[in-house]
Order: sequence, then structure tokens, then C-alpha cells
Amino acid sequence: MKMNDTVAKRVNIVRIKMVRESSILYPQRRVRLARDVVELFSKYLDETDREQFFLLCLNTKNEPTALHTVSIGSLDASIVHPREVFKAAIIANSASVIVAHNHPSGDPTPSREDIQVTKTLQQAGELLGITVLDHVIVGTEGAYVSLKEGGYMEG
Repeated sequence: MKMNDTVAKRVNIVRIKMVRESSILYPQRRVRLARDVVELFSKYLDETDREQFFLLCLNTKNEPTALHTVSIGSLDASIVHPREVFKAAIIANSASVIVAHNHPSGDPTPSREDIQVTKTLQQAGELLGITVLDHVIVGTEGAYVSLKEGGYMEG
């Protein structure tokens, strides 16, 4: 082979498809308060020993359309990147999203990292045209903190 010869590169032809793993019945139909989010996520967060980060996709009427586990982390951290958060939101044609995660310690007080991740997600959502309505942190025994209600979020 000569130095200037190149080998062809195979390019995959793909399509993106959202696969429903299961579904749940949501009687309220619309998400209005952070408490609604806590009730929706509680079945996924009960008795977990690791931090988990979830995405709730919403349509234009604030009706949940999809629930996605973005990250399952360690005892006190989970890796959250806007690319991974918004991937499902884009495929689900979401008008807006709510993110939520748990603190296995039981204390839902937001950390500095929680606040920074929220700001980063809001900025990314703004670029994509998908509003981040809230970030809810769930503790134990029904304790939670809404970053929106707590004044940690812009807008």
C-alpha cells in the first residue's frame, strides 16, 4: 500500500428508537407540585442504598410521558452529564423536564454539586428548548427539597 492510499471507513446507518420497558399508572395526570414528583419517584427510591438520578419527561400540559433512570451512582454521588439527561428528553419530544435524585443518607439538603448540576442542566435545557422545571432531592421518611421552591433555581 502506498502512503497516500486510504482505507475506506464504514459508516453505520442508524435510527433512534425509545423502547418502553414498562409503564405505571399516574392518577393525577399532571405534575403541579414537587410533592407530586416525590410520590411518583418514591417507588423507585425506596430502600435504595445508592444515589440514583432520574428524569421525568413532560408534555406541554405538564403530563408525564416518560421516566428515565439517568444514573445509578455510589453511596453519596452519581455522575450527571447534560448529554445523558437530555438524550431521553429529546427522543420523548419533551416540552419540559423535572429531574430528581435521592440522598441515601436521608438528608435531602442540596449540596454545592447539586446546585451546580441544576444550573448546568438549566443552561443546557435552554439551548435545547426544553425547560428544566425543578430538581427534587428525596430523603427518607417523606423528606424532600425542591430546588425551585427553595429558590436555588433561576427563573
